[in-house]
Formats: sequence, structure tokens, C-alpha cells
Amino acid sequence: MNWLLLFLILLLMSIGGTVYLITRFHRFSFIERLGERHKVLSWLASLIPLGGIACFGFINFYSVIVVILHLIIFWLIADLIAFIVRKAAKKERRRNIEGVCVLLFTAVYLSIGWYNAHHVISTPYSITTEKSIDSGKLRIVGFADSHIGITLDGEAMAREMEKIQAENPDIVVIAGDFADDDSKRSDMIKACEALGKLKTTYGVYFVSGNHDQGYMQGYRDFSLDDMYAELEKNNVSVLEDEAVMVTDNFAIIGRRDKHDESRKSIGELTADISPDVYTLVLDHQPNDYDNEAAAKVDLVYSGHTHGGHIWPSGYVGLWIKANDFVYGHTVRGNTDFIVTSGISGWAIPFKTGAVSEYNIIDITGKE
Repeated sequence: MNWLLLFLILLLMSIGGTVYLITRFHRFSFIERLGERHKVLSWLASLIPLGGIACFGFINFYSVIVVILHLIIFWLIADLIAFIVRKAAKKERRRNIEGVCVLLFTAVYLSIGWYNAHHVISTPYSITTEKSIDSGKLRIVGFADSHIGITLDGEAMAREMEKIQAENPDIVVIAGDFADDDSKRSDMIKACEALGKLKTTYGVYFVSGNHDQGYMQGYRDFSLDDMYAELEKNNVSVLEDEAVMVTDNFAIIGRRDKHDESRKSIGELTADISPDVYTLVLDHQPNDYDNEAAAKVDLVYSGHTHGGHIWPSGYVGLWIKANDFVYGHTVRGNTDFIVTSGISGWAIPFKTGAVSEYNIIDITGKE
């Protein structure tokens, strides 16, 4: 509900801000000169740049909103700076220099955001434990939030799995939001087949996220059960509130997503696991940290936040207490928590507050 309210506020800001942008475009000198002869025509000309912004609609509606909001914010800042400079210099405005700067800055800023969203990097973490682990080392490669079809289709996901294979993982884990409402069945199948080609010591494990089931039933051409069937067909272990002993001293606990009211508490899931066993928890949304730390699990791996995605949305998520953590590695008690920014992201093909990534987590313990 909080995110829906935030979206409505942003939508209203976009509508009001669009009127503001029209007045800013009207201040360019060639349009002002046109207005001296044809006032109505000059205002119509001020709408032309919005037509260019609307072209982002071929990507999706949210991209148009993102471009408009950034232009509004940057232009307000530029107008304020220009006002202060002119007052200090005691000069009147002659040219719309701030407008040119805003357009250039926005283009560069969002181009970097586009690159961040579409260029996947590997982010390493090293964790030590006093517990015993087979061979004394364990390499986990994890990712989340592929939202298949936003920036990565089935073939692109297959290429990313080749990169993950080159990391020589002992185990691969997926922390939810593998698919989205806009995902196509053909892409989903290709992505699952790519997972099936991974060669690991202990296999591939998956938990679902809030988008995997789909918010608009019947909108996409496959169901959650269809996706589960394809994952399992490709030797991916789907965990739904389950604890699995991978070895005698290593267990994986896969939690249902927070939105699922039937999900078990972390205490219930760890009740039968010896405290000497190293426990990895896959929990899509990072917002049960107090309970997970109290249960003394060793490592919790999550996604969902996209690392903040569009700055400063990550801080908003913390402020409204939707998440306990936004990105990176933190420790509470004896528990390590890692939140990935995701190998892709939801709806918006820009990342101005994060990168797209998969994680290499090297665990070092006793043999």
C-alpha cells in the first residue's frame, strides 16, 4: 500500500511537472521569438520535446515517468542556481543556458543508468565461519530479480549463466523474482534451460519472490506452477518453506515470500537443524532481520530492493520500513546478511542508484 501511494504521488508530480516543463521549453530563445509573431504556435512548439520524451513509451510507460521526473527535478535545481547567480551578478536572463545544461545532464545521467541496468557485473563477498565446511571452503554464486524480459530475455539470461558457470560455483542460489507479469513463456523456458546446464557440486536452489506469481492473473502466458515445472525439469530445487541438508554440515533454508500469509517463521524452519550446521537462508525480501538473527542462522541472502534502483528510492524503502537493508553486506549478531541489487530489475530499464549484478560469496570455515 505504501508503494502504491508513493506511485500515485509520483504520477501526480509527473502531471504537474509536465506543465512546468512546457513553460521551461517555452523559454528557449527561438521559441520566444516565434511567440512574438505567433503566440499559440509557440506554445504548440513547446510541446514538441514532450513528443520526444513520449518515444520512451516504446519501452514502457514507467520509462516516460522516469525521464519526466528527472527533467523536472534537475530543471528546478538549475532554475534555483540560475536565479541565485543572476541576483548576485545583478543581471537579467538573456539565454536559457540552464535549459541546455539540464537537457545534456539528464541525457548523460540516464544513459549511465541505462548502462548500469543492462551491464551485469560480478560482486564478490568473503565470509569466515568457525563452523566446519567440507574442504574448508564453499563458493556460492547467487542472483535475484531477473524479471525476465525487462533487460534480460531468455537468450541474454543464458549468456549470464555462462558467465556464472565460469566462476566455478559449488552451488547456485536464486532469491526470487525470476519472472514478472510481462515475461514471456518462451523466454522463461530458455532461462530455465540455461539453469539446467549449470554444472555445480551441490546444485541450483530457488525461492520465489513477490513478482513470480504475477500480480495480474492471466496476463502472461504461463503460471507459477508452469515455471516451477520448468525449473524442476532442469534440476533446479524449488524451496517453499523448506530446509534441506546439502551436506552433513551445510543446510539451505528456502522461505516463502513475505506476502504469502501461510509462510512459516524462521524459528519453525530451523527447529530441527543442529547449531553446528552452517545455514544459508534464501529470503526474497530483506525485512525479517531481527527474527533471522535471533534464530542464529549464518547467512541470509535476499534481493527485492534492486539496490535502490532509481536513486533515492532505496532510502524511501528504509524510511517506510519496507526493508531492513537495501544493498550490500551487514552483520547482526552472528548472522551475515547480503542483499543483491539484482541481475536486472522491475519495469524501469534504468538503474541510477545501483548496478546489475550477480554475487560470488566465498565461505571459509574449518575442514
